[in-house]
Amino acid sequence: MKREASCSCGQLSIAADGEVVKISACHCQACQRRTGSAFGVAVFFNKKDLTISGVSNSYSRSGDSGRSIEFRFCPDCGSTVYWMPEFRRNLVAVALGCFAEPASLIPTQSVYEERRLGWVGFNLPGAG
Repeated sequence: MKREASCSCGQLSIAADGEVVKISACHCQACQRRTGSAFGVAVFFNKKDLTISGVSNSYSRSGDSGRSIEFRFCPDCGSTVYWMPEFRRNLVAVALGCFAEPASLIPTQSVYEERRLGWVGFNLPGAG
């Protein structure tokens, strides 16, 4: 299935022509700051299944693992569209909210639960 994602202004886009590897809702403080929200959601794909179009700027930071994560964002509107964690070199994470059709992209895991804000609740498939 082909899925398309883009920044707010449409200048930076990514097309995924492959299966989703996993979808992760992250409650860490860095994701809260990056999104300006209560959590971030990453849709992971194999790097080989992606086609990227447009110009991006990058920002790198160390993750909790001590390894770097390189975030790519639109220089025009500032939307973070995708990122590449050093510890998963073959995967690229795409921001859930950038997809044209995000409704079918349901998280398969929720991480950093200890930092989850008390009013946030998930009913993930298979959780029980």
